[in-house]
Amino acid sequence: MDHFERLGLPRRFSIDVADLEREYLARSRTLHPDYHQLAGAAQQAASVELSAALNEAYSTLKDPSRRAEYLHKLEGGPSASELKDVPTEFLEEMLELRMEIASLTPDSPKANAMEKQLVQRRDDLLNQVGTTLDSLSPENRAAKLVQSRRILNATKYVQNLLRDLRAL
Repeated sequence: MDHFERLGLPRRFSIDVADLEREYLARSRTLHPDYHQLAGAAQQAASVELSAALNEAYSTLKDPSRRAEYLHKLEGGPSASELKDVPTEFLEEMLELRMEIASLTPDSPKANAMEKQLVQRRDDLLNQVGTTLDSLSPENRAAKLVQSRRILNATKYVQNLLRDLRAL
């Protein structure tokens, strides 16, 4: 059972976060180990295992980056180690941004503007991944999975820049 099935959601990047929350809460009530205290050892152990799997599904699907990576993997797409492609121009831009970040002071107007810019860029890239994954068909599957991996690779660069900026 994958995370989407575990939470009763369609296997898509685009999910309704309110539905995710509602399904998680409803399922966690029935699976939580506290509700199975009087049950036998086997049922208690199963409850702990199922509750942990539900928590993992929820945390994965709630985070758009993790959801994109998970869905990409479920669909059989190449891993980051199998396909490391990122356009040279993009890498040059990331290097320039990294140098600019190194010159910023924490909580400065420039640092705050850079953070907003990077958050928007990351969100745009994730939306591109979502659109790509949500449009898979038998005819375009291989090409779309390569395309989504390339976008996911770029997203990781932007996320790393955000991490560095927030660590100032």
